[in-house]
Amino acid sequence: MTLMLKQIFAFIKLLNSETGTNQIAAGVALGFILGMAPGFSLQTILVLLLALFFRVQFGAAGLSAFFFKFIAWLFDPLFDRFGRVILDMDSLHSTLTWAYNLPIVPFTKFYNSVVMGSGVLSILLFPLVFLLTRMLVLKYRELIVAKIKDTKLWKALKATSLFQWYEKYDRLY
Repeated sequence: MTLMLKQIFAFIKLLNSETGTNQIAAGVALGFILGMAPGFSLQTILVLLLALFFRVQFGAAGLSAFFFKFIAWLFDPLFDRFGRVILDMDSLHSTLTWAYNLPIVPFTKFYNSVVMGSGVLSILLFPLVFLLTRMLVLKYRELIVAKIKDTKLWKALKATSLFQWYEKYDRLY
């Protein structure tokens, strides 16, 4: 529980920081793919490697994956239908059979209709989640953070020695 609270506070701090909005949005979008995937499979490892390789905000990816996991089960019937449509396509039958006979590819569990449907739909929705998150982070910083920083309470809190000590501690560690 404390680990999750730590992640939530770190995410709020991240939203208030000067970290690039693209990094945060890419982290949330990759977390969307992780959260929508049922279980742990090879796709999960590939998405985690992408998150590390492209230097997206890993905390945002982890936190969003955690929250998207809770709502993913609501979409399982949709994923199942969409996955069945893809798996039942005659034009893909020989390609899917060939892929299943490869050494590592069956570990992706692509032959499962829910896995196939959630994988394809989450990849298709990735740009939309990215753009929506980017827009929301920009609006949050523009509207909420700017208003909080203009309040007298914030300015008084920032002038205290305790806050200055915290800022110094935060910079060092």
